[in-house]
Amino acid sequence: MAKLVSVELTGWKSIKHAQIEFGALNVLIGANGSGKTNLLSFFNFLHDILGQQLQKSVIQSGGADSLLHYGAKHTQSIEADLRFGADGREFGYHFRLSHAPPDTLFFDQERVGVWAHGAVVPEGWHNSLEGAHKESVLVGTSRSGNKTAQWLRTLLGSCRVYHFHDTSSTAPTRQSVYTGDGDQLRPDAGNLAAVLLRIQHQNPLEYDRITRTVRQINPRFGDFVLTRVRENSNKVMLNWQEFGREPVFGPHQLSDGTLRAIALVTLLLQPRHSLPELIVVDEPELGLHPYAIGVIAGLFRMAAHHCQVVISTQSAQLLDHFETDNIIVVDRPEEATEFKRLTEPELSSWLEEYSVGELWEKNVFGGGPH
Repeated sequence: MAKLVSVELTGWKSIKHAQIEFGALNVLIGANGSGKTNLLSFFNFLHDILGQQLQKSVIQSGGADSLLHYGAKHTQSIEADLRFGADGREFGYHFRLSHAPPDTLFFDQERVGVWAHGAVVPEGWHNSLEGAHKESVLVGTSRSGNKTAQWLRTLLGSCRVYHFHDTSSTAPTRQSVYTGDGDQLRPDAGNLAAVLLRIQHQNPLEYDRITRTVRQINPRFGDFVLTRVRENSNKVMLNWQEFGREPVFGPHQLSDGTLRAIALVTLLLQPRHSLPELIVVDEPELGLHPYAIGVIAGLFRMAAHHCQVVISTQSAQLLDHFETDNIIVVDRPEEATEFKRLTEPELSSWLEEYSVGELWEKNVFGGGPH
C-alpha cells in the first residue's frame, strides 16, 4: 500500500511553515480557526492541480491573495514538498507557486524525485520539470513515459476530501443520480445511490455489511430499494424500507444524521479494491448519536489497515475511540498554525484518570481556544 509519509508546507493560508508526519490513521483536533480546514483544503488544491485546474481553483478561492499566508504583501509564494513511501522506495513531489498580477499564481518550480530506502547514495530529485507555467506539467510528463510522474499522478489523483455536510432538501444525496456514475463516491456523496447499486450488483458481501452496519446505527432501517426512476430508467434514487415493513420511503424521509451515517458507512465499507489510497474526512461526527460515533470510529480504524485515513474533528467523544499516537493537535497560538502529534509517555499520568477527549476539553495538551 502506498503511504503519504509527510507534507512540508510553506505560505499556505494560516500555515506559515509546517512539516506534518503522517501515519496510517491521523486525527486532527483543534479549536475553530486553528487551521485544520486549511490543511484539508490543501488536499483539494492538490486534486485541482493534478486536474490542471490551478487557475480555476485560484479564482474560485477568491484570488491568490486569499491563499497566500497573510496575503501577497506578506507572502509571495506557496511551497510544498510531499513524500510518499511504497515498494521500499520514497517518492517526492515538490512545487513552488509564485504570485503574479493581477492576483494569480504560477508554477516557477516543479519536480519529482525518488529515493531507494537503505541506499548509500539516494537517487534524489532526478527530474526537474520545466518552470514558469500556468498549470502543472506533471500530467504531461507522466504521459511522456516518466514512471515516477505516472505513479505520483495516480496517487495524488486518487486523494479525496469528503464533506457530507449538506443534507438539505436540495442536497445531491436526496436527488436521483445517473446509474453509471457509481465507480467512486463523490466528495459530497452526491452519487451515493449509484455507488450502492454498483456494490449491490458486483459485491453482495460488502453490500450486506453496509446494510447491517447502517441497521446498527438506525435499528428501524431494513434495506435500500435502489429502483430506477420511472421517468428516466438511467437514474436511481436512494429509496429504502423499514425493517420488517413493506412501504418504500424516499431519501427525503431519512434524517440528516442517518443520511450522513449511510454515506460514511458506504465510504469505509466499500470493496477494498475501490478504496482511495488516501481518505480525508472533515468532521464525520456531525449529526451522529454518540453510539453511532463509536461505530464510525471503528470503521475508520478498520479502513486504516487498507488505506490511509485523515480525519478532522472537534468531538471529544470521537477522540476517545483512537490511540494517543493517532492524534495530531492543531494550534494557532499567534499568526501561524502549528501541528504536534501526541505521544503516550507525555500523557501517561493523566490517562490514568482521564480519557483523551476529557484532556482535550481541559486543554491539557493544547488544541483549544487561545
